[in-house]
Amino acid sequence: MPTALITGATAGIGEACVHAFADSGWNVVATGRRADRLEKLKRDNVHTLEFDIRDEAARDAALDSLPEAFRDIDLLVNNAGLALGLEPAQQASLSNWKTMIDTNITSLVSITHKLLPQLIARKGAIINLSSVAATYPYPGGNVYAATKAFVRQLSLDLRADLHGTGVRVTSIEPGMVETEFTLVRTGSQETSDKLYGGVNPMTGEDIAETILWVATLPPHLNINTIELMPVNQSWQGFAVHREG
Repeated sequence: MPTALITGATAGIGEACVHAFADSGWNVVATGRRADRLEKLKRDNVHTLEFDIRDEAARDAALDSLPEAFRDIDLLVNNAGLALGLEPAQQASLSNWKTMIDTNITSLVSITHKLLPQLIARKGAIINLSSVAATYPYPGGNVYAATKAFVRQLSLDLRADLHGTGVRVTSIEPGMVETEFTLVRTGSQETSDKLYGGVNPMTGEDIAETILWVATLPPHLNINTIELMPVNQSWQGFAVHREG
């Protein structure tokens, strides 16, 4: 029975991934900060670890505590991440910027580096949650979008470095997904409703099904990147400012 470690498992895409993989017969290690939500995820093939992804010492202690049945990680799903604020750069909080960098980049790099020897030994896989924001700039995207561009590029360069090891690496790049993440980003239910009203956005379950599909492909196939959007989301033209 293969084992997946899923970060940011207490809500949204991460939580949906836990259910999707566990229902498909995988062992799942679900990590997150909120003990009450982790408790609800527990079942025979789901083991939970409570720690802040930014705390390397707590992470290592938690991983060292894994029961024997969950120790051999075949798949790392780097889902933990956040977006804070939609303000233009000149109005943004430096603290928010640093928190996004610490969570979306530094923590992802750190846990990937930690598990890489094991994933190589088991010819496993890494699935990173990036975003369409990695490719398409938009007002207010600034540091959040930049962190997701890092995740996308890291995924591609890991593929290059891991050539010949059998390890698969994929960057999942969703557009509009309505989850608890949206509320954190927008700051209020009213703003979230305005952003997603009438869009029929994707759900965490939509993305989890895609991640499960990628993970269960034959081992000689690698999906490098997948970009997903709801049908009602596409692109706009260039912004042009006219003087006078």
